[in-house]
Amino acid sequence: MILSIDCGTQSTRAILFSLEGEIIDKEQITYEPYVSRKAGWAEQNAEIYWESLCKATQILNTRNKQIFSQLLGVGITTLRSTMVNIDNEGNILRPSLLWLDQRTANNVYKPNFALDLIFKAIGVKATLQKMERKGQCNWIRQNEPEIWRKTHKYLQISAFLNYRLTGNFTDSIASQIGYIPFDYKKQAWASPTDLFEFSGKLYPIEKEKLPQLVSPGERVGEVSQKASLSTAIPAGTPVIACGSDKGCETLGMGVTDTKIASLSFGTTATVQTTVSKYLEPIRFFPAYPSLIPKHWNPEVEIYRGFWMISWFKNEFALKEVQKAAEMNIPAEVVMNELLHKSPPGAMGLIVQPYWSPGLGEKNAKGAMIGFGDVHKKEHVYRAVIEGLAYGLLDGMQRLEKRGGFKFEKVAVSGGASQSDEICQITADVFDMPLVRGKTHETSGLGAAIITAFGVKVYSTLNEAVDKMVKNEKVFLPNKVNSLIYKQLYKEVYLKIFQNLEPLYKKIREITKYPEI
Repeated sequence: MILSIDCGTQSTRAILFSLEGEIIDKEQITYEPYVSRKAGWAEQNAEIYWESLCKATQILNTRNKQIFSQLLGVGITTLRSTMVNIDNEGNILRPSLLWLDQRTANNVYKPNFALDLIFKAIGVKATLQKMERKGQCNWIRQNEPEIWRKTHKYLQISAFLNYRLTGNFTDSIASQIGYIPFDYKKQAWASPTDLFEFSGKLYPIEKEKLPQLVSPGERVGEVSQKASLSTAIPAGTPVIACGSDKGCETLGMGVTDTKIASLSFGTTATVQTTVSKYLEPIRFFPAYPSLIPKHWNPEVEIYRGFWMISWFKNEFALKEVQKAAEMNIPAEVVMNELLHKSPPGAMGLIVQPYWSPGLGEKNAKGAMIGFGDVHKKEHVYRAVIEGLAYGLLDGMQRLEKRGGFKFEKVAVSGGASQSDEICQITADVFDMPLVRGKTHETSGLGAAIITAFGVKVYSTLNEAVDKMVKNEKVFLPNKVNSLIYKQLYKEVYLKIFQNLEPLYKKIREITKYPEI
């Protein structure tokens, strides 16, 4: 058996997988996603991730003592771009700045005259300055220099948990996603002297503060006696390098090449694929390291993507929430009924889900257009779901254009993928088959796959994927609905941003929101 630890923003799950990819048992520990001491701040004490891991594995062990005694390996996948400052005794120095945190640092990096001209000429200067301001390490260095001075290691959550389990400051190459000095093309720590690799200059972290990197599937170490007492995981159990949550999702859906696109219906909605040659999904935006060694996962994301379901639920769905409480079922199940009350196209109501500006659309805001007196909340909800599908389709087509390939189908994961209605709408919008895995715990499954490969259960990673990934259902597009969506997407959706951008820019200038 394989034990996967899936540590997210709102919960940690410990999942036991069979070598055929079946879930034997799992335990989930939830917690508040973050603490906000000031508007826009989002922090979390990293100790909560370790404590929830220990609690989840201990509970799991009480129900599966015999299985635990025979564990072949442990794999960890975690949230991205969330770092921990550790002192030389292994203590946490300050709460982690989460990927949700909006504070910004000052721009310090000053390129020489020649580079500055090049940056301006190719249109990358503003992007580099924004990336530098978003670096959590830069904010800490500038505002809490004493904390930085005491920092012995600056770690991803994955590396922090690896350290607690094994005592080693070692992490997977495939977990290095965030504002850190990482060369994504070379899949190694960046050198500050590299002329055209900017991350080493934008995030000048001392090399000795960074963990050792190993390829996915390699050993991080073994569970220590001390960690065994806290977690109930047998001492000596191999801990295998895995990757980020989205990367593990992609592998867990069986996406190993560009025949399939991976859609993640999570808080941040993403479309990814797996390539063997480095490919920037958007100009100057890196492709992330894949769990498949020497491969990459180019990704286009919709920040706060399927968070919009929670937004709709909180703002408009009181009746559905109350009905769900009476029936003791999730509110989202009742909300699915709304999708049957509105026709495809939501009677002309269209949403563009740019709830937050991206690197390529700095002035972007969300838009909901086409209102009339016919519209009710079921139309609003369907328009939200359709808008998210349009946004992901736009991202997928950008990947196809950048890479010169054509996807044959899409695979889906994430909480919202449990809805047949949302899956069918997405298949109709994309006008291609959509497959859903047997388990929605695809991050955990991806970690289990790479762990099974790492402990030599399977001789190749492809063999592990073939044996452990199983699809539950295929959603085929309704051609009548697809025709409606194709017209709305091409003739309306793709023109919304270019027509509204001048107004978005003016709103931003007047209100100073978001930050200019």
